[in-house]
Amino acid sequence: MAALTIAYVVLQRRRSRYAVRFTNLRLLDKVAPSRPAWRRHVPAGLFLAMLALLVVGFARPTDEVQVAKERATVMVAVDVSASMLATDVPPDRLRAAKDAAREFADELPRHFNVGLVAFAGNATVVVPPNTDRDVFKAGVDRLSETTAGLGGTAIGEAITTSLDAIRSIDARADKDPPPARIVLLSDGANTSGRDPDEAANEADTAGVPVDTISFGTTAGEIARRGGVAMSVPVDGDTLRGVAEKTEGTYHEAGSKEELRAVYADIGTSVGYVKERADVSARYIGVALIVAMLAALASMLWFSRIP
Repeated sequence: MAALTIAYVVLQRRRSRYAVRFTNLRLLDKVAPSRPAWRRHVPAGLFLAMLALLVVGFARPTDEVQVAKERATVMVAVDVSASMLATDVPPDRLRAAKDAAREFADELPRHFNVGLVAFAGNATVVVPPNTDRDVFKAGVDRLSETTAGLGGTAIGEAITTSLDAIRSIDARADKDPPPARIVLLSDGANTSGRDPDEAANEADTAGVPVDTISFGTTAGEIARRGGVAMSVPVDGDTLRGVAEKTEGTYHEAGSKEELRAVYADIGTSVGYVKERADVSARYIGVALIVAMLAALASMLWFSRIP
């Protein structure tokens, strides 16, 4: 490449010297009218760029790329406790969470298995992991305050219930567990059931990251009997600890729009693994485009092929 560049520069300098030796400048102007200086270098520059890209491409470079995992499984765990009826996120936290969960499932690759767990005082599998998005969305529609019992927020139970669902996805799951992830949404700390730290350790041992979403604001309130308002501010400390222990990600969302953005962010990485792959086609493809640009520039400006 360096040799070709040097040769091109030398030829251009020789051409300049020859033009100066031609003493009849008026005749020279007629037989060789001036052209914008930069144009005559464009085809050559593009040609050299094409060669450089081809050299890199044929060297078979590699790069990290995201590859969809076979049998990838995502368990979505949604808090349905009474505090999720707070209206600080209109129309209320639970309905906003349901809308975002439907959209999240639709954005995942169609061959991914998606399951649904509801938790409050305990946890239950609403939809076993499968690839039918209509079944998943029907399960989301059924979520209500009474889906998983009353009187608490069982984050630890939600994690272990999700792990059990992953282990039962198919006959191979016991000996060859599928690549999986849990996406857990709640608005508060654990108040019942299994210790979240123990559940997080189990998920970490199984190699299942838990992405957690703390949903709501500090101004959340729910109406109790007699019309008395009860404050239910969001509390994400437990969720943060779970995410850190399982090598998942922790997110905070105080509105429906923020929750959608969080789910979109999680969706870009869930169910994929980074592998080194041959990316020579990228460089060769760009080289062909550059070659076409060089030919086009040469034909338009000089009526010739470089």
